[in-house]
Amino acid sequence: MQATSRLLNLLLLALLAGLDPSKTQISPKEGWQVYSSAQDPDGRCICTVVAPEQNLCSRDAKSRQLRQLLEKVQNMSQSIEVLNLRTQRDFQYVLKMETQMKGLKAKFRQIEDDRKTLMTKHFQELKEKMDELLPLIPVLEQYKTDAKLITQFKDEIRNLSAVLTGIQEEIGAYDYEELHQRVLSLETRLRDCMKKLTCGKLMKITGPITVKTSGTRFGAWMTDPLASEKNNRVWYMDSYTNNKIVREYKSIADFVSGAESRTYNLPFKWAGTNHVVYNGSLYFNKYQSNIIIKYSFDLGRVLAQRSLEYAGFHNVYPYTWGGFSDIDLMADEIGLWAVYATNQNAGNIVISQLNQDTLEVMKSWSTGYPKRSAGESFMICGTLYVTNSHLTGAKVYYSYSTKTSTYEYTDIPFHNQYFHISMLDYNARDRALYAWNNGHQVLFNVTLFHIIKTEDDT
Repeated sequence: MQATSRLLNLLLLALLAGLDPSKTQISPKEGWQVYSSAQDPDGRCICTVVAPEQNLCSRDAKSRQLRQLLEKVQNMSQSIEVLNLRTQRDFQYVLKMETQMKGLKAKFRQIEDDRKTLMTKHFQELKEKMDELLPLIPVLEQYKTDAKLITQFKDEIRNLSAVLTGIQEEIGAYDYEELHQRVLSLETRLRDCMKKLTCGKLMKITGPITVKTSGTRFGAWMTDPLASEKNNRVWYMDSYTNNKIVREYKSIADFVSGAESRTYNLPFKWAGTNHVVYNGSLYFNKYQSNIIIKYSFDLGRVLAQRSLEYAGFHNVYPYTWGGFSDIDLMADEIGLWAVYATNQNAGNIVISQLNQDTLEVMKSWSTGYPKRSAGESFMICGTLYVTNSHLTGAKVYYSYSTKTSTYEYTDIPFHNQYFHISMLDYNARDRALYAWNNGHQVLFNVTLFHIIKTEDDT
């Protein structure tokens, strides 16, 4: 919400000044900045935005913007002076060439009068004069270009002058309450615009950020992607086997400081580290089985359990690091998923979309990627991304789209800082990857390729 407010402040300043926000030069510390923009093959807009670091809703921001525009006008005025000097220089050169051309005309007359005796001499002089005139061609072209530039600069100066006048008038025209009302109005419009953002394709992974160092080499930690903005609870599950204790923290800060708010003693031991919290419930694989358990934190009891048909378990088809990681439960923008392998699919990965209430498999996709060759995997917008290792040098090597039922080999590296990853899950609310990295709880940032839905797409 704070980031949204900072963006709205920037848009408001641009609105008041009559500026195009995409052309306003503001550093990331002062406001949102369009980092890049383009169009996809279908003509839809694609943009990347850098978030600000501080609030712009102040008169100081307007003053800074005014100073920036004034500096720009001064720079443009200096550029015009330079162009004028160059134009005057070129004009003098043109006058000199005009005199030489008149001289050439006289020479031609002489040649006509006495071709026989002066032919050789005059043609040699003619050639020399023509050689002198050759540099005039690019000068004339530059002269034309400079004239166009001067016209463009004059037009831009007029526009900037109007903008400056508008800003000077606006600085004292609105009080805080009026600005606040405009912010609220813009916020509503912005939310409508954000709804048009479609799912994104993974382009880059950066980090990690080390949040905490605790526990054994293997474990899981997570937040609920469907939780409200005020609900930032963290759940912590140490080890991949022989454990039933889930620790809860009210916030990331409490998690870092170790201030537990509650503990849960599950009715069954879990297998692996590939659990997920989704819409207030914990989904995990029951130890030594292919049974999925749904456990409600609020009610403190099991709400559903179901066997995942044909799914291998107990290190039959684990990830490369073992640890009973046969069944991986995960969530994304679309819903709840299970990733596993079966004998029927020759030990290759199977993706199943689950009903979050009954755990029934709604639809499955069989891939050709061996589960035992995968380091970890995670879902983003219905696409499964698979890493090729859990060790140093790991990268996202393979992806499978459930939307198109197609796959592709990728090359998206990420920094395995602590050399051994035993849990890697995407959180759609945070747009981040949660990882357990050899006893370190870390976060990776992800860069997604987004498109904006137009009315024709709805």
